Amino acid sequence: MLKESKAFSGFSVNDIDAAYEFYSQKLGLEVDKMEDMGGMLTIQIPGNNNNILVYPKPNHEPATYTILNFPIDDLLATVKGLKAKGVLFESYDSEYINTDQDNIHRGGGPLIAWFKDPAGNFLSVIEQE
Repeated sequence: MLKESKAFSGFSVNDIDAAYEFYSQKLGLEVDKMEDMGGMLTIQIPGNNNNILVYPKPNHEPATYTILNFPIDDLLATVKGLKAKGVLFESYDSEYINTDQDNIHRGGGPLIAWFKDPAGNFLSVIEQE
């Protein structure tokens, strides 16, 4: 019944203007602000036919999991480029996840680095193998 549906994903933020600036300027994504829909945003992800909906929520609580993963070809270059735009990457030193001086997890599986949007939601860049 739903296999013909054009499903899409969405998540909340506490400051829609900060989210717009972050996703459009710092990440360089195409972002549309829908004024007629309470200022919600749609993010177009290259290669994805469905948009991602970002909606304001006054009692927003950041997701405790990765809401968006961006597969890329050169993780180190991407991390350096995003850092130059002011994106802060997470550092981990735990039993399960460790990151190096470049904030990249290199401990099995694909190379990955995590960062947060202004609302505290987790995102990642992940190197395609």
